[in-house]
Amino acid sequence: MAHKISKSEHSKMQNPFLQFFKYIYLSIKIMFVVAAGHGGTRE
Repeated sequence: MAHKISKSEHSKMQNPFLQFFKYIYLSIKIMFVVAAGHGGTRE
């Protein structure tokens, strides 16, 4: 990014991204746990 951004703007931009990635990571982890735990034993 060539244009300058202030620290407050930068933190405002970064926080939602961090929360979003954390949410995606957790949901994927939960999906894998559920798939490994229940998917194999259902059949």
